Amino acid sequence: MSGALWSLVSALLLLATSEGSPYVSEGARPQPPEAAFPPEGAGPPPVGDAVSPPEEVAAAAAEWAARRRSFSGHSRDDNRLPPSEYVLPPELSRLFNARVTVSSGREVRLSDVESLNFTAIQVELDGLLDEQRTGVNRQGRMFPSFLTSATALLDIKQVWREIETSVMSSVSCTACKAGVGLLQHYVSTGRSKGEIVRAAVKLCRSLQFESPRVCEGIIHLFADEVIFVFQRIALSPDEVCGMVVGDVCATPFNPWHEWTVPLPSIPKPYTPTPEPDPEAPTARVLHISDTHFDPYYKEGTDADCGEPLCCRETSGYPKRKRAAAGFWGDYRRCDTPLRTIENMLQQIADVHGPTLDYIIWTGDLPPHDVWNQTRHENINIIRQSHQLLLKYFPQTPIFPALGNHEAAPVNSFPPPEIGGRHSVSWLYDELDKEWRRWLPEQTSATVRRGAFYSVLVKPGFRIVSLNMNYCNNKNWWLLLNATDPAQELSWLIYELQSAELNDEKVHILGHIPPGHTDCLAVWSKNYYRIVDRYSGTIAAQFFGHTHFDEYSLVYPVAAPNGSEPGPVNASSVMYIAPSITTYVSLNPGYRVYDVERDGNKMVVDHETWVMDLDKANRFGRPHWYRLYSARKAFGMASLAPHEWDRLVHRMALDERLFQKYYRFYMKASPVRPKCDAECKKRLLCDIVSGRSNARQFTCKRLEKQFEKAQSRAGWMARMGDYLGMTYDFFMYPMHAGWRHLRSWVG
Repeated sequence: MSGALWSLVSALLLLATSEGSPYVSEGARPQPPEAAFPPEGAGPPPVGDAVSPPEEVAAAAAEWAARRRSFSGHSRDDNRLPPSEYVLPPELSRLFNARVTVSSGREVRLSDVESLNFTAIQVELDGLLDEQRTGVNRQGRMFPSFLTSATALLDIKQVWREIETSVMSSVSCTACKAGVGLLQHYVSTGRSKGEIVRAAVKLCRSLQFESPRVCEGIIHLFADEVIFVFQRIALSPDEVCGMVVGDVCATPFNPWHEWTVPLPSIPKPYTPTPEPDPEAPTARVLHISDTHFDPYYKEGTDADCGEPLCCRETSGYPKRKRAAAGFWGDYRRCDTPLRTIENMLQQIADVHGPTLDYIIWTGDLPPHDVWNQTRHENINIIRQSHQLLLKYFPQTPIFPALGNHEAAPVNSFPPPEIGGRHSVSWLYDELDKEWRRWLPEQTSATVRRGAFYSVLVKPGFRIVSLNMNYCNNKNWWLLLNATDPAQELSWLIYELQSAELNDEKVHILGHIPPGHTDCLAVWSKNYYRIVDRYSGTIAAQFFGHTHFDEYSLVYPVAAPNGSEPGPVNASSVMYIAPSITTYVSLNPGYRVYDVERDGNKMVVDHETWVMDLDKANRFGRPHWYRLYSARKAFGMASLAPHEWDRLVHRMALDERLFQKYYRFYMKASPVRPKCDAECKKRLLCDIVSGRSNARQFTCKRLEKQFEKAQSRAGWMARMGDYLGMTYDFFMYPMHAGWRHLRSWVG
């Protein structure tokens, strides 16, 4: 029963509940930023090189002008949308108007917060659950009408699973529209935050979406921010969910969210992609990411507690020994104990330390206890994590990037114009103080403004660290104004253009990969254009966030608006590092790169190291080992972008090669799930999709490869049937199969 029914009262909270935040009490409400409202008499902003039909633009402009006129007669001080602004979405109308019989025998609508008797719903649910457990249907009992409508509308478990994995479908889109519509209705009709919170908590608890304390925590922690944002936007549920869920939601044209950052008029110089020189002197670079350090981890506690994070004293102790948390960590919903982090850092210091030139650290330090985090707690985690790195690498330069979990609320990164109690300066000021251990003083201005910076490491080589939370579609503040928040992309263009003019090579760091579905489509499209324009300057990109060991590619842009792919050869590689946390079903891991010490600063090779968690817990001692080195494992001539592109197309045809990649992707976890044909297609499409929410373009060429592979497999199967041989005989390896076939037939 857990999942989407919770989203019916608060889908905006739902789509952020894979993360969490602290509650901020109500106080004086600051005025909304002007960026949230169209200027008086203005049409849509210029959309640069985005191309749309003139009549569509005109219609959109007229609609937005009408909305602006509606706001002009409405007082901002009462913090409510006018009821006329709310239009009930089709997905919600049947459910929203459903009537529920309460204990008194009276019928009320779901929209009536005060009259709806949640105890009656809970009684109905308890009865139903008893019947499910016993297999007895007593007196033909059914869901109350409200619950019947809701379960017919939504696949509850699927929605929750999609939110956790960020692999969205139309099911999540429907849930989002329903929940957003309901929340907008409550806000626009003047319901207080307290009323909305009480309704959401009661439904969450009654429907057993999460444990009572998680229901209470998440809703209270997120309510202040989400309601504040929704009191200041004039977006329909379609528009909101188009941004939040992505391309599986049919997004209506919205000129305010189709922006383009202009590129300089300086022509792109002709710079053919160089080949990394395997004989060149190299620098050794450590990449660690997604620590998710849990200071409250306790072995022996329940690792299968049914909450977003387990393996703590508060998770309780299991009746079955198999459900107990291991000493060094656990494959279930558990984060990293201090001892495991220290053991890893000691291993790195012993094995790699003397050869390391510098460390890149791509964020996500706090654990996944999303329902009870506070600013104070997250600051402590950040400080402890920095002290650990200083302890083991006191002389090694470290270049950090900000993750999405560092904020409290998690994913809450308001742009600089949001001040007062909602400002994120509490985090950025702290990062500036902590990062100053490794960064020069001149980075302070941009770190305090937006947690991004640029450093000239040595003549001819620059590192640029981005705050990828301004592309994060779970960052609700972007609903107010998503147009290049904090002017980060404009700043990036300036840095890259300056680097190009000064003959510098650049490495880019960040947390969320720009091609991941968690990145807003319009932000990702702009970033993709920038990376393509400066592909001769950008030598490599490094990200984290996914917890998997993977990579992603950027291709030249052909169409002026960046909608169509260009030539087939990849122009840039995004290296996505494995996580230190085991969350979920993973071994801990880290990466080490060999980078050209001089010249083009290309990655010559990289290797991934992992710890076998299962053996560590069974034998009481961790063993770290090199899982693979890229060039040798995949038979690559180099790690040039075109070689990575060639690899993905080889994997489309060679199942054994793909399964090797998948084993590395899951860090050799013994509990990794099987990857079927659909899983394979999704993972390979991830590789070629360096631009988010655009697979109709980015995966087009690979899909033809899949069709070719299926046709080839069908032919092989038919030939094998004819000759009495198996498909594997032909395919593994292909040349050997044909050699034996030739000898067999004479």
